[in-house]
Amino acid sequence: MSNDGTTVIFRIRGIDCAEEVATLKAEVGPLVGGEQHLSFDIVNGRMRVNDSQATPEAIQRAVAATGMSAAPWTDDAEADEQSCWQRRGRAAMCLASGVLLVVAVLTHALAAGGLLAAIARKVLRPPPWTMACYLGAIAAGAWFVAPKAWFAARRLRPDMNLLMVIAVAGAIAIGEWFEGGAVSFLFAVALLLESWSVGRARRAIKALVGLSPQVARVRTDEGTVEMQVDEVSVGSLVVVPPGERIPLDGMVQSGRSAVDQAPITGESVPVSKQEGDEVFAGTVNGVGALQVRTTRPAADTQVARIIKLVEEAQTRRAPSEQWVERFARYYTPVMLALAVIIAVVPPLIQGGRWTAWLYQALVVLVIACPCALVISTPVSIVAGLTTAARHGVLIKGGVHLEAPARFQAVALDKTGTLTHGAPAVQSVVPLDDHTDDELLAIAAALEAHSTHPLARAINAHAKEAGVEVPAASDSQMLPGKGATAAIGETRFWIGSHRLMEERGIETPEAREAARRMEDAAHSVVAIGNDRHVCGLISVSDTIRTESAAAIAAMKTLGVRKVVMLTGDNNETAQAVATATGVDQVRAELLPEDKVSAVAELAREHQHVAMVGDGVNDAPALAAASTGIAMGSVGTAAAVETADIALMSDEIERLPWLIAHSRRTLSVVKQNIVFALGLKLAFIVLATLGMATLWMAIAADMGASLLVIFNGLRLLERNTVDHKKGRGACSHGPNSA
Repeated sequence: MSNDGTTVIFRIRGIDCAEEVATLKAEVGPLVGGEQHLSFDIVNGRMRVNDSQATPEAIQRAVAATGMSAAPWTDDAEADEQSCWQRRGRAAMCLASGVLLVVAVLTHALAAGGLLAAIARKVLRPPPWTMACYLGAIAAGAWFVAPKAWFAARRLRPDMNLLMVIAVAGAIAIGEWFEGGAVSFLFAVALLLESWSVGRARRAIKALVGLSPQVARVRTDEGTVEMQVDEVSVGSLVVVPPGERIPLDGMVQSGRSAVDQAPITGESVPVSKQEGDEVFAGTVNGVGALQVRTTRPAADTQVARIIKLVEEAQTRRAPSEQWVERFARYYTPVMLALAVIIAVVPPLIQGGRWTAWLYQALVVLVIACPCALVISTPVSIVAGLTTAARHGVLIKGGVHLEAPARFQAVALDKTGTLTHGAPAVQSVVPLDDHTDDELLAIAAALEAHSTHPLARAINAHAKEAGVEVPAASDSQMLPGKGATAAIGETRFWIGSHRLMEERGIETPEAREAARRMEDAAHSVVAIGNDRHVCGLISVSDTIRTESAAAIAAMKTLGVRKVVMLTGDNNETAQAVATATGVDQVRAELLPEDKVSAVAELAREHQHVAMVGDGVNDAPALAAASTGIAMGSVGTAAAVETADIALMSDEIERLPWLIAHSRRTLSVVKQNIVFALGLKLAFIVLATLGMATLWMAIAADMGASLLVIFNGLRLLERNTVDHKKGRGACSHGPNSA
């Protein structure tokens, strides 16, 4: 049992659809203080109980009363191994029901003088042996249904299990032995299919677990030994031969290779790795041998976190899932009431035969079974979440899977989203008698501990130039503007052109130099002290070649407005906008200005996405309808912050995400409309006395097959369209 504080997790046997979730909520909810304390993961058969004073034993007894069973949750696969009956019992009883039904039909046909005569009830009462086979077929088919139906009857909460049991009992009561046996058998087949479809989705998620090897080759004093990955300590040296999967996250200690990161990020091209580069568990080493120093334990690797978040995402139910659950809560009692009306009212009003209208009522009960409706939606959502994870798109819940389909506006941060986020120094312009090396040394000292892309560019350039960097003290950040620090007895500042203007010491010479840099679409980094401007450094970044194509694709998909938000200067921002095709530019923004800009977009367009790095843009991501962090493979904070995390830095994942969301939502809607439309048609036919049980059985079975397989189509690996564009841009010191 997983017990985190006041959270207790159970594995539920027998839960396959939203109706059973509703049953558990109704039975367990009052015991734990309300439904709000419960969350469910149908695919993995998991029930989480939060903040409850109820004992685990009491909860297990409540679950058992519903005809399902609860056991303590464990992540240990061996400890959770199912018995043969748990794995094969449903299929065995379904097979037994089918065999007994065939035997019953054959013996019935012999007694009646032909198959058609038996089906047409030429012999109203089958021989005892035949009746025994029919009853055996019915009992085997209803083996897993009857306990749940009995619970529903006792609690006066009709569900699909009760509908089927009533339909079978009614068929026997009016002498329709063959139809009764067929309904029981085919309902057992439908439940088996339902269980299989959930298992298929579960196996798709478990396939992610299989990405990471279970054994690692660890270099020790005695040589190279094989160890289970969960026994490898952080800091160990792991040997990864060519062509094998990397077992743990780490840093390359020695060697050079190209690593296929597609299992984690979805990137189609292998990424070059050498000493000092980060690698991830589950990715595939190329042609070169690598020695990797592990940085995380097996339970905390990037792929382990992805798997955990995908599983947790299933508890955050999509709007369509919530609708189906609410609908099923009222639908089944209404259908039962309608069946009673059809059985009773026409004979009373028209004086017709009671058995004929009871037969039509049974047709309604059979076709009313909400199997297809309640299972297809969660299966579709889980399939959509799993496929997205395969493509390096981590979606934290069904609610966020459906959201991109409705995007009307998308706000994009510039640096690291539209651009590569790896700017380089283009020129150093010293002023007021300073030299290039002096200016670089001051700038590098002020930015020594900063992780901003511009700071990294300046530090790298100073290192390449061989400049001796002095020590700075009393460093202070100026959010969205720059920083200040003391070097010796003098206090210096570094920041944007705007910071230089605010200081009131901008000279005509400094203004002209800054203007030339901005005209060239470069970012301006100004350095000065309280007396004068020491000089300027220009830095530029390059636009991702695929940015323009990605933005065009989003517009083709129906996104009305694409806005770029940046702290960079307006000239640089406009240059990027021209190259990428964004509709609107908001430049020279502080972090709080980005939040305001996103809020303004949200007022104009109901569904707004914000795309950024997930760390610096966290407030803006939170302000949007959906926050999307890009390039999150090495950033745990980004995965935690955003609603959706693009594990690679490929911007073309954005249009893929929108298209995938629309495809998923389309499949869900198709299934709901088809299932309800078919049921409505048969209810009308039954009301007119034109439907038969066989027609209802065939239609319900066919509907279940179609909608389940339609939902599972989302597990197919659809590809990303890599369209490339070209361009260049730069980045300002105050952008985030």
